[in-house]
Amino acid sequence: MRLKTKLVLAITGLVFAVVVVFSWIWLSQLLQQHIEQSFALTDDLAHQVSLKVNRALDSGLSMRRFDPRDQVAVRAAVADTLRENTDLNDQLNSIVEYSPTVLDIAVADQNGRALIAAPDAAQNDQLLPKRPDFAQLQRTSVSSMIRTLYIVFGRPQVYNVSLALDLNDQPFLTIRIGIRTTFLSNAFHPWLMESLRAIGLAMIISMVVAAFLANLALQPIEQISRRLDTLAAQEALAESDTTGALSPPEPPDESPGPLAVFDPLLGRGDDAVAQVSGKIERLGKRIRNVEEVFSALRENLDQILSNLQDGMMLFTRESRAVLVSSSVERFLNISRDRIFGAEVREIFDRSTRLGRTVRDAFEGGMSIVQEEVTTETGRRIEVSLDFIHDAQSNDRHSLGALLTLHDLESVREIESELEVSRRMAAIGRLTAGVGHEVKNPINAIVVHIELLRNKVQAGDDALRHLDVIQSEIHRLDRVVQTLVDFSRPVELQLKDQDLRDIVSSVLMLASAELETRGITVHSRVPSHGVFCRVDSDLVRQALLNIVLNGAQAMADGGALEVTLSDGARWASIQVRDHGTGIPDEIRSRIFDLYFTTKKEGSGIGLAMTYRIVQMHHGQIDVESKPGSGTTFVLRLPLTSAGSGIRAVPVLPERAVSGELARQSGEPQPERSGP
Repeated sequence: MRLKTKLVLAITGLVFAVVVVFSWIWLSQLLQQHIEQSFALTDDLAHQVSLKVNRALDSGLSMRRFDPRDQVAVRAAVADTLRENTDLNDQLNSIVEYSPTVLDIAVADQNGRALIAAPDAAQNDQLLPKRPDFAQLQRTSVSSMIRTLYIVFGRPQVYNVSLALDLNDQPFLTIRIGIRTTFLSNAFHPWLMESLRAIGLAMIISMVVAAFLANLALQPIEQISRRLDTLAAQEALAESDTTGALSPPEPPDESPGPLAVFDPLLGRGDDAVAQVSGKIERLGKRIRNVEEVFSALRENLDQILSNLQDGMMLFTRESRAVLVSSSVERFLNISRDRIFGAEVREIFDRSTRLGRTVRDAFEGGMSIVQEEVTTETGRRIEVSLDFIHDAQSNDRHSLGALLTLHDLESVREIESELEVSRRMAAIGRLTAGVGHEVKNPINAIVVHIELLRNKVQAGDDALRHLDVIQSEIHRLDRVVQTLVDFSRPVELQLKDQDLRDIVSSVLMLASAELETRGITVHSRVPSHGVFCRVDSDLVRQALLNIVLNGAQAMADGGALEVTLSDGARWASIQVRDHGTGIPDEIRSRIFDLYFTTKKEGSGIGLAMTYRIVQMHHGQIDVESKPGSGTTFVLRLPLTSAGSGIRAVPVLPERAVSGELARQSGEPQPERSGP
């Protein structure tokens, strides 16, 4: 059987099942409604009989003599009254004769014996048979109703509709109307047959319509098959053009032989649905392959763009950004989400130099070749703009444009990072050598000094020399430990800090040392806040090292100038002393670890200062003339240009604090962290 035929039959069968279900629901509701109507009509007849019975008793019992306390006499009086009432008997006989569903009707006493019965008067004074209540039929399921009303084998059933009559709130009489199931079925038969005919006709029509619509809905499959063949032929033609084929391949033959068998991989056979299924499967495989290649290319491109230091933006023909590298945010201070899909005029503002340059180039259709632009903040950016167009088209904007932004100052930052790396490599090699060559001999010397101390029986002079040796060994051990700690990484605790607070706290901390040396401090800070994202404790230590170094350079006292200022991108702290200055031949070595010209110096302070400034992406410059003093300038990026937290080597707090305390003689500020 063809797949198309199976689909048509399946759809038709589904529609048929839906019609059957809804028809059954409709038929059951209709049957339930007729049962309830029959009960309501019969109950109404019972109330009419009760009205006649009450009137007959009211008029007949008053004319009879009997003892009310004698139950037998009372029953006989009631029976005679009811039987002699012509209107009541006529009403009972008319109900039985004209009602299509009523079998019999009787008025019984509390013992179930008939006082008056119709149509058979022989039932008078007879015990009435027990019958099920008609309400039971109402509560049964639809299938039970049908089996009860349309029984094929067995006897029909009779149900009672009962109505009780009370006297002095006590059961007195009961009206019982018998309803025969065959009478009910005869009464329901006309509308039931009409309903079944309507259901059958609806089923036939629905099946025909469903089959027609299913066949009509599957007709476009042949058109889809032809279009897929056309698409495959065009793809083969494109492949032949790229591989140098002379002629495109012939489209697949859609008229298989009479013995053709469907192959899901080839999509051939005598069924159009099967052919389309195979062709779609082949096309789906090609699409999945293309998606895999595209996903791999997109991941590689995203990775490349995320690692680029230069800002790169690709624009469409309509000058909308469709490709943006992460570094663009650093140049434009705009998030990538806002740049994607935006036009050039929405990204670049003409009020800025960079915006005017890019907008003029786009509007004029002129390329830019490595043009240097200095922004309002003093930042130097190299701009390149290349328009991409088809060689066969005269429209230079037919494909789009590529914009590249290169930060010229990044070269200087890279050189600074390289210098940091070079120094760190040297420190690492030195630390490894010291740890191996010095630490072990120190431990051996300490052990033997203790042994020698126990054996020496000389005087105080010999012990004094041993104490000196032991003290110097401990000092050497501290130097080695300081060197090891210097290369240990620590995580910066960056927060937005006002540099005015840091400068004032450093000057207060060094005030005792400066006063002892007879040095006067002249500090100048701006009236507004100068905020940088820094580790306040480390910057405070770096500045304190420079202040103390300047104080030590003025042996005879003098003036120390500390100036805080801010520019477009940088905050500058300038410390100027009027000491002896730094000779030119050693100026390049002052930031080397353990390099010092002081007898009591350790060579750690300025090296640590250099490291802290580099950690904050800052700069430190020194100008000095022998005999004229020295000027140190610390530059830190302002908050808008700050960077994130990263782990880099720094001198630990315990080594820094110990060295500063030894230099200044003042307690140092506590700092959290390792």
